Amino acid sequence: MPPKQKFTKEEVVEAALSILRRDGISAVTARGLGAELGVSSRPIFTAFHNMEEVLEATVKAAKFVYNGYVQEGLQEKPAFKGVGMQYIRFARNEPKLFQLLFMSANNKPSELSNILPAIDDNSEQILTSIIDAYGLRRDSAHKLYQCLWIFTHGIACLCATGVSRITEDEASILLTEVFTGMIIKLKSEGNGNV
Repeated sequence: MPPKQKFTKEEVVEAALSILRRDGISAVTARGLGAELGVSSRPIFTAFHNMEEVLEATVKAAKFVYNGYVQEGLQEKPAFKGVGMQYIRFARNEPKLFQLLFMSANNKPSELSNILPAIDDNSEQILTSIIDAYGLRRDSAHKLYQCLWIFTHGIACLCATGVSRITEDEASILLTEVFTGMIIKLKSEGNGNV
């Protein structure tokens, strides 16, 4: 008969997220989880078969936190800028989660044209928000999204690593300036009803 489960999967993942937020993904170990939960590592394996499952669930939980930021951004006006600002807020508020999701080495690097869907499950929803708000063709909206994401990612990385203390107001101004420049460029090329 298997041992009685001391902790639910959710409790183990919550402990793993706590460790991740404080010390990074490399600290999420069986021993570290046991210490966080105040037990040996053994009870963790009544909820999960192995540490690989724990780590997969922890990454999924980190994505869930990130998705909350994106959904909040999509409710702002304009939605596209809201998403960009939320991306930066996520990096500032959850630097270890941001580093895990967006600054970790990837075994399957993507071509630049495919990077957004490869790293963000929300990319189609974000792209649709651009098309709807600005009347751009899909290819032009993708170009705008890609350019602004690269720029926004740079700001977010500076915030997540503590290299710079870019304020909300500074980030907002920078995003607006780059966005305006891209819209002017797209309009001059005749790429949509801008």
